[in-house]
Amino acid sequence: MAIIVRLDEMIWARRMTLTDLSERVGVTLANLSILKTGKARAMRFSTLDAICRALECQPGDLLTHDPDVTAPEN
Repeated sequence: MAIIVRLDEMIWARRMTLTDLSERVGVTLANLSILKTGKARAMRFSTLDAICRALECQPGDLLTHDPDVTAPEN
């Protein structure tokens, strides 16, 4: 997929763990892990909002687009 999730970089920059973010946002650690690894197929705007609030960032800080990246075939 051409959408790149930069969650790992953002939590590292904030000196936070995925567990810390999970507790602050109210999203399971498993779901954040799926998002972090780029395996998520969708994200609710309410989840994106909660993550941005917890990390004090903008959606564009978390998500980038690279048209040269292709999704692995299933």
